[in-house]
Amino acid sequence: MKTMKKIAAGALVVSAGMGFLTQSAWALLPIEHWTQPSGAQVWLVQSPGIPMVDVQMDFDAGSRRDPQGQAGLAAAVAMMASKGIKAAGDAPALDENALGQAWADLGASFGASAGRDSFTFGLRTLTVPNLQQKAVALAARQMAAPSWPDAVWQRDRERWSASIKESDTRPGTIASKAFRKDVFGNSPYGYQTTVDSLSKIDVSAMQAFHKELIKACRAKVSVVGAVSREQADAMVKQLLGPLQATNGNDCAPLPAVAKVQDLKEAKVESIPFESAQAQVLIGQPGIARNNPDFLAVMVGNHILGGGGFTSRLMEEVREKRGLTYGVSSDFSPGLDRGAFVISLQTRPDQAAEALKVSQDVLRKFIAEGPTEKELKAAKDNLVGGFALRIDSNRKLLGNVSNIAWNGLPLDYLEHWTDRVQALTTKDVKDAMQRMVQPERMVTITLGAKP
Repeated sequence: MKTMKKIAAGALVVSAGMGFLTQSAWALLPIEHWTQPSGAQVWLVQSPGIPMVDVQMDFDAGSRRDPQGQAGLAAAVAMMASKGIKAAGDAPALDENALGQAWADLGASFGASAGRDSFTFGLRTLTVPNLQQKAVALAARQMAAPSWPDAVWQRDRERWSASIKESDTRPGTIASKAFRKDVFGNSPYGYQTTVDSLSKIDVSAMQAFHKELIKACRAKVSVVGAVSREQADAMVKQLLGPLQATNGNDCAPLPAVAKVQDLKEAKVESIPFESAQAQVLIGQPGIARNNPDFLAVMVGNHILGGGGFTSRLMEEVREKRGLTYGVSSDFSPGLDRGAFVISLQTRPDQAAEALKVSQDVLRKFIAEGPTEKELKAAKDNLVGGFALRIDSNRKLLGNVSNIAWNGLPLDYLEHWTDRVQALTTKDVKDAMQRMVQPERMVTITLGAKP
């Protein structure tokens, strides 16, 4: 017997035995987009099923905007955003404990995070009028007027530094840091937070970063929930109003960020380390998220090493030869080219063999591309799982913010499955060849033994 239901994003899922069919019906929940007088841009999906709203506000203030020598500044600003807020009118100042209790009392959540490209504030609240109004007002204060308590920063910086020191003793961290340094060089994507870089960050640096980069006119706001366009517009204005008042609204173009450069030659680094497992990393700069090859590379990577036990790397390195419990490939596109990487762990005496097999699999795949059978299996897996990417408001918010941040068309999700299905083996091979040059790879082995 078949059962049908509409999921949050308006896709129709038809279950039948062990399989399911996904039919795009995105028009049921269209994405609306507009620009406010402040310059803030808004993307909205009205999802009235649950009396809740999720809001994500993104700014071009991720770690790639950290000043050289102050890696970790964006992350520090995000961390300190929850450590207290200044008084505003009749509302008293709140320290970190009182602020946390205020959010608990509202049954809402609000926080900040800093990624590689973007600085993000996220709000989740019920749309019960009194609760929503209070949550939005508190979020607006927290964005615009952190109190920047120096004693708290000194405490948390010590904890952070201790965590870095401990992490730097782990083989995975040592290998990953060496890999990033060799792949990205002096590009901001290669910046790595250290004890020394944290020592150069103080409250005045955080205040300056916040004032310069966290401005209403720079905001890209994604909203998903039980609100109308009028309600969403008013809510975003309320959220960003105090920020506009404190940080101004002068949005001159930001300085260009140094681009990730192609590798000129192969780089091989073997790091001595006594460990039960050797670390192996192979990779190079990949592609940017707005690259037209993105979907073809996504499918190609799924076949090569991103598809779990069905991938070529798992078949050749684990299943046939038993050289590792797991091997995978991944690529991390952003505003610029994140890294493409193959990673595995193996016994130290098997590292050389595991590396060679992985390199051989990569070269063959890049040279020949996928088979028709592999392509069909990848499409079935990716298209079949599409509904799971949008089956909650939070997941849907992630997809809408991806569209907003990367300048993708509003109907991107509506045509996603069609575009994946239209890819040919030649499309995938050509896209992977444009991204990967096997003769110019960074190769890191840590803890390997003859």
